[in-house]
Amino acid sequence: MTQTAILGAGVMGETLLSGLVRAGRRVDRLLVGEKRPDRARELEERYGVAVVSNLEAARRAGTLALVVKPQDMGDLLGEIAGELRPGQLVVSLAAGITTAYIESRVPEGVAVVRVMPNTPALVDEGMAAISPGSHCDDAHLVEAESLMGSCGKVLRVPEKQMDAVTAISGSGPAYVFYVVESMIEAGVHLGLPRATATELVVQTLVGSAVMLRETGTHPTVLREQVTSPAGTTAAALRELEVHRVRAAFLAAMEAARDRSRELAEGS
Repeated sequence: MTQTAILGAGVMGETLLSGLVRAGRRVDRLLVGEKRPDRARELEERYGVAVVSNLEAARRAGTLALVVKPQDMGDLLGEIAGELRPGQLVVSLAAGITTAYIESRVPEGVAVVRVMPNTPALVDEGMAAISPGSHCDDAHLVEAESLMGSCGKVLRVPEKQMDAVTAISGSGPAYVFYVVESMIEAGVHLGLPRATATELVVQTLVGSAVMLRETGTHPTVLREQVTSPAGTTAAALRELEVHRVRAAFLAAMEAARDRSRELAEGS
């Protein structure tokens, strides 16, 4: 088994590292590229993993996960390109960075997979979408799925759909947190203590999500099961329709998709 290197040990980089360790990936097969000495020592002590320079990681690893900010991707590729070789796999977790952008900066024959992760990966409930570049075969996609599957679910999508994926699952946790925040504030407004409102809303969200996943029932059916004719839920839903909440979600996700396109075009 070849070594896997994670370049960029921020929150998402460490999330991927810890997921791989919990999933049974051997620590001696993992490398981390990290320049900050304090952070390097912290990771070595916490996981027992070898922390090396980006150049050494690129030299030694068969698979490299690039977990850096989009604005830092060009510098990182410029640093490691001379050590990359055909047959290696580069997995990019940087939002808006296309496979074509990476392929134009690495040697011919390096396989590239683009990933759109999301923050629930922090609790092993991530939703990652992956897209192959032009030199990718099924084995490369399977390896990328293995990496991201260590901290959640993985779905293959054509790269042309990545901007929509970014708008749905990439940014999606923020929409959910926004709704939860709004429901808690409403609970306080209706006279509940904040702690009570928070527990009611969070467990309602968790329970509803589990129902969706475990039953496989369409959300419309589940919503109708809660909505009695002329009842309290019907009254609430009528207000949401009056305020065009459904249309607002569509407009919000279109804005996120358009911004993702802009970021990709500027890369």
